[in-house]
Amino acid sequence: MVKMTFVEASREALREMMQADETVWCVGEDLGRGSVFGQYLGLQDEFGPDRVADTPISEAAIMGAAFGAAMVGTRP
Repeated sequence: MVKMTFVEASREALREMMQADETVWCVGEDLGRGSVFGQYLGLQDEFGPDRVADTPISEAAIMGAAFGAAMVGTRP
């Protein structure tokens, strides 16, 4: 069994989902820089800014974008 931190495990799980399904994407604050705890480190470099999108500090905007995207068939 591989030992890793929770942050590393969540990043790897997300990477696997994004590799397997092109409709999976992320939206949030500072994701291009890895976010606060580094759980998104390297994902924007690997998948591009269209699938790992930075947003302003606005929870309402983030949720609105995610809800709208889910309504048209993507998996934010």
